[in-house]
Amino acid sequence: MDRWNTSLSGFYNNPFRFLNLYSEIKAGSSWVHDKEEEKWKLSSSSSWYNTLFLLVVIVLSIFPILSAGRNTDGVIVTQSDFQALRAIKHELIDFRGILKSWNDSGLGACAGGWVGIKCVNGEVIAIQLPWKGLGGRISEKIGQLQALRKISLHDNVIAGPVPTSLSFLPNLRGVYLFNNRLSGSIPPSIGRSPILQTLDLSNNQLSGTISPSLANSTRLYRLNLSHNALSGSIPVSFTQSPSLTFLALEHNNLSGSIPDTWGGSVVVNKSYQLQYLTLDHNLLSGKIPASISKLSMLEEINLSHNHINGAIPDELGSLSRLTILDLSNNAINGTIPASFSNLTALATLDLKSNLLDNQIPDTMDRLKNLSVLDLSNNKFIGHIPATIGNISGLTSLYLSENNFTGEIPNSLVSLGNLTSLDVSYNNLSGIVPSPLSKKFNSSAFVGNLELCGYSPSTPCASPPPQTLPSPVSGVVKPHRHRKLSTKDIILIASGALLVVLLLLCCMLLCCLIRKNANSRAKNGSKASGLATTTGRGAKSVPAVAGTDVESGEAGGKLVHFDGPFVFAADDLLCATAEIMGKSTYGTAYKATLEDGNQVAVKRLREKITKGQKEFEAEVAELGKIRHPNILALRAYYLGPKGEKLLVYDYMPNGSLSSFLHARGPETTIDWPTRMRIAIGITKGICFLHTKENIIHGNLTSSNILLDEQNNPKIADVGLSRLMTTAGNTNVIATAGTLGYRAPELSKIKNASTKTDVYSLGVIILELLTGKSPSEATDGLDLPQWVASIVKEEWTNEVFDVELMRDAPNIGDELLNTLKLALHCVDPTPTARPEAPQVLQKLEEIKPELMLAATSSGDDGTAVQEKSQ
Repeated sequence: MDRWNTSLSGFYNNPFRFLNLYSEIKAGSSWVHDKEEEKWKLSSSSSWYNTLFLLVVIVLSIFPILSAGRNTDGVIVTQSDFQALRAIKHELIDFRGILKSWNDSGLGACAGGWVGIKCVNGEVIAIQLPWKGLGGRISEKIGQLQALRKISLHDNVIAGPVPTSLSFLPNLRGVYLFNNRLSGSIPPSIGRSPILQTLDLSNNQLSGTISPSLANSTRLYRLNLSHNALSGSIPVSFTQSPSLTFLALEHNNLSGSIPDTWGGSVVVNKSYQLQYLTLDHNLLSGKIPASISKLSMLEEINLSHNHINGAIPDELGSLSRLTILDLSNNAINGTIPASFSNLTALATLDLKSNLLDNQIPDTMDRLKNLSVLDLSNNKFIGHIPATIGNISGLTSLYLSENNFTGEIPNSLVSLGNLTSLDVSYNNLSGIVPSPLSKKFNSSAFVGNLELCGYSPSTPCASPPPQTLPSPVSGVVKPHRHRKLSTKDIILIASGALLVVLLLLCCMLLCCLIRKNANSRAKNGSKASGLATTTGRGAKSVPAVAGTDVESGEAGGKLVHFDGPFVFAADDLLCATAEIMGKSTYGTAYKATLEDGNQVAVKRLREKITKGQKEFEAEVAELGKIRHPNILALRAYYLGPKGEKLLVYDYMPNGSLSSFLHARGPETTIDWPTRMRIAIGITKGICFLHTKENIIHGNLTSSNILLDEQNNPKIADVGLSRLMTTAGNTNVIATAGTLGYRAPELSKIKNASTKTDVYSLGVIILELLTGKSPSEATDGLDLPQWVASIVKEEWTNEVFDVELMRDAPNIGDELLNTLKLALHCVDPTPTARPEAPQVLQKLEEIKPELMLAATSSGDDGTAVQEKSQ
């Protein structure tokens, strides 16, 4: 029979061989096969011929069907794995009908026909069903899948316990069950899996203690048990695992002290790989163990929101790779160790809400990469060190609720990137530096009784006049004053009241005169179409071609470009403003003018912009740019004190970033909308590169704004031309932290068309995946994560779950767009396409959207412009 099976296999591969055999049988030949002294002879009768021919035809017709259920090696799923999968399906609740492809025959299980299943040699090696809305529980029969390497059922609503049978899987490498409703304790036997690498059970309802045996696997590098209800102490075995890279136990009920056995005993040539240690939001007590300093690879430590006391170990200063240290909301006392000045990679230092005292070390300025410093709600004393002003990258400084004395250092004014400052509720005195009082709200300075100049209600008193000594005795004799009578007091009060009433009448009269003058100016401008208007009491300024120039009352200058409506400088400065966001360039406001029209205003940082002459020359060119997918610059204002305001059309639907990542679960974004946005952005970039010779340099989803029809408008166009070299360097660095910066910018620092295309590719990936590039996945940025998934041949896991609902209709478009996006984010700049090539490919993928990605007109005017 073995020879017969071999022959059948040959028939499938070469059907002509069957015809030859059939002709031989018809000719009367015989085929004899001896096995165990039995002889099988094929008769030459006609009925045998026809019967055999019919049987073979049936076998050959069924064989390809069976083969459809095989992997590329031609093997169908094994019987034991098939039974296990049926049991798993039986205990899961399939609310959306995702598992309807799991048929009762087993056909197609290993050929991609069964959703979420991957096989090798007929054995299941991966179950991947995340974000499928599955309920029920995980069957213990999963332990029969002896070849299983990965189980990924995260982001479902699966309840019940974690199967203990997972410990029977010798090849298990990854368990991803986070974001479910699993309950009960974690089976200690899972630690028996010899090659387990990742165990993520975070964000469930697990309880009980953590078994020390979970760290038995010598290859375990990622363990995430956070956001559960686990209790007990931290197992000592976790502190001695040489393979563990990521340990997350935050948001549990763990108690006791943190083990002081990190790194184990000092062993030659033994390296501990732990990089992320997060134990925050527990009930841990005791002191911070000094042995943590042995973990030389550590990049993040978070022990916040516990009951930790004692002093900060000086040994932590040896962790040269540390970027985040959060010890906030504990009972830590003592001082900031002097060794912290060696943490040159540190970006965030959060020590708020502790019992730290003494002075801040003057050597803090050695932390050149520090971005966030939070020392609020402690017992620090002394002066605020002026050296803090040397930390140029500092964006947030919180020193409130301490016992600082003295004045606010003038050096803080030089912190151009500082966006958050709070020194409230201390014992500070003196005058707040003027740039700080203008930049930050008064709440940043309140609670300092001797501090002045930060708001109209806290003016600084003039110095008292000096009393000259008497020329006779050198002593000034006190004058004797008679006591005021009741009549005197009434007369004084009446006079003061009369003066106040007169002042109010004068103010009211001035306001009425100003309002009438503004109304006449507006009506005259609209009626005559003049290009030049002048503010009251200001000299007329010659009009520039295509612009309106106005000098405001305070000496400022407002320049209009073409737009849907005009407004006076005073209207702009008195408009109701609402902060929309802050960036390295400056702060963006939504301004509502007196007549109800809305504009977007960006106030640029004075420290990083060019001088007035260069600025005006550059901004005049930017005001001419008009394209349907470029946010139009409508006006700019130069204030008498150097302030610079840019006025744009207001986009009511906000940014693409908030559109994708801040919407509610009831809001869905279909594929045509995403594709239309991608085409529109690409058209805008093509226009900038080919027509205007402008490199954007800071293209992110936050800089893509959407109008009422969700048509994209690229913002911040050409702002790099208005900035100094230092200002543009900071913008490139910020783009890197958000995940949009091309790799070569870390060296050359000069943006190009290729770096813009890289950022465009990241945005397209953002539209495809629904993931934010600023949120790294498993330590990888968005392009790296997508590439790793594609490499593992699990491409479907890349796409946003909303898009996969319509995958049968748009599957080819998704794959082609993904391929294009990966081409755009190629690490090698020369391998990336230019923007026109990207646009051509997008239009080939979705030709019906070629014209749909444009806005209201070729001049780039917004929808509100047409309503005028």
